[in-house]
Amino acid sequence: MCMEYESLAAAVADVSGAEITEKRAVPGGDINRAYVLSLSNGERAFVKENARANRDFFRAEAEGLAAMKKTGAVRTPAVLAAGTDGDRSFLLLSYIASGRPGPHTMEQLGHDLAAMHAADTAVFLAAAGGAANGRFGFVHDNYIGSGFQLNTPKDSWVTFFRECRLRPQFARAGGYFDAADKKRIERFLDHLDRYLAEPAHPSLLHGDFWAGNYMVDTGGAPWLIDPAAYVGHAEADIAMTELFGGFDQAFYSAYKEAAGLSADYRDRRDLYNLYHLLNHLNLFGGSYLSSVLAILHRYA
Repeated sequence: MCMEYESLAAAVADVSGAEITEKRAVPGGDINRAYVLSLSNGERAFVKENARANRDFFRAEAEGLAAMKKTGAVRTPAVLAAGTDGDRSFLLLSYIASGRPGPHTMEQLGHDLAAMHAADTAVFLAAAGGAANGRFGFVHDNYIGSGFQLNTPKDSWVTFFRECRLRPQFARAGGYFDAADKKRIERFLDHLDRYLAEPAHPSLLHGDFWAGNYMVDTGGAPWLIDPAAYVGHAEADIAMTELFGGFDQAFYSAYKEAAGLSADYRDRRDLYNLYHLLNHLNLFGGSYLSSVLAILHRYA
């Protein structure tokens, strides 16, 4: 994790030797406030802010960005500093000027993601000074949106997905389900190994990979942002790209060319996305319940 500061101005001065001359609000999603900073040295930086009590959001995001960067496979903003400023917490990042996709942007994104999924993952599961203690999970818990995400390492992907992904979300959403639903949920979780497969190798995942969580720079190159990173089955990242409308076909063709995709992936796609739909149910309310129940009834 980067050094923490007690004010944004101090962080900017330390990492850039400059002062903030302008702080301009930009769209930054539903969770954080986001700003572009103009600096006295002519450079710019990007900062996210949240309540001081939510400073752990930024610890988790910084760890995810650092993990993806460590693979050497994808572009991510550099984490410059983090800290608190009065009643706010902040994460200071390098500024990436936004541009338009070029003719090969989505192809490059597919190849880059495949390379990240192929990277060695042991380092992302090793506690500080210790050895890896599982094949799936992450060194620390983090967040999916503003929802808590449990990352306790497990040796089995099916066990991890059941105990660290689906079961906690079903427990939080318990008030939405009647007695029959709850019996169905337990039966489904008990037999999850009928539907999910262990991967050939673990992969570092972005974890929240939808169209709003990559950006394109002025040269047309893709950058990954806002991770909910952990080590899991590569299919889970691909599944989420299809949850809210899908990516350009060039992305999928390039990914399959580089990494392949199992012929029966679509049999599992909705199971992976059940996790995200449950998270949306817990964060945003009952409009997601019918989608959750449809998937549950399909498999159980």
